[in-house]
Amino acid sequence: MNDGVRSEGPVEMPEEPKKSSRRLAREVAMQGLYQWRVSGNSLESIEDHLEQESEAWPRADKPLALVLMRGAAERADALEAAFTPYLDRPIGELSPIERAILLVGAYELAERLETPYRVVINEAIELAKSFGGTDGHRYINGVLDKLAPQLRAAEVEAAAKAKGKR
Repeated sequence: MNDGVRSEGPVEMPEEPKKSSRRLAREVAMQGLYQWRVSGNSLESIEDHLEQESEAWPRADKPLALVLMRGAAERADALEAAFTPYLDRPIGELSPIERAILLVGAYELAERLETPYRVVINEAIELAKSFGGTDGHRYINGVLDKLAPQLRAAEVEAAAKAKGKR
């Protein structure tokens, strides 16, 4: 049956936007921290595995990925102590993905001051949208939004003042 519509061949779907090398670095760091928590393997063996198996690794900002993963793992106890007061459940009940995302976000808030806190939170939200549960991004946003004033008081205050002047 011909309904007057001509087919020109297969319809091409739009490509997913390319992720930046920094976003891919956060993705790799989160995957590494997830593996570290779940498997108990050393960071070195996880790094080797990520180099071999991660689809994100070839295009990721590798130095950033390693700094985030190693730094968050090294400071995991202190970082978790910092965000635990903002959780609505015991930390052991978080999904391993949420926990890894919070570790990356908390580390970046605490140690990577060159990255604006809003960018850190947004990147964590994007990780949660891609890898977390249905509303996990809202949970991640809430926790990091409460943690940011503790770790970046001056920056958060300046942003609030600037917003109030508009």
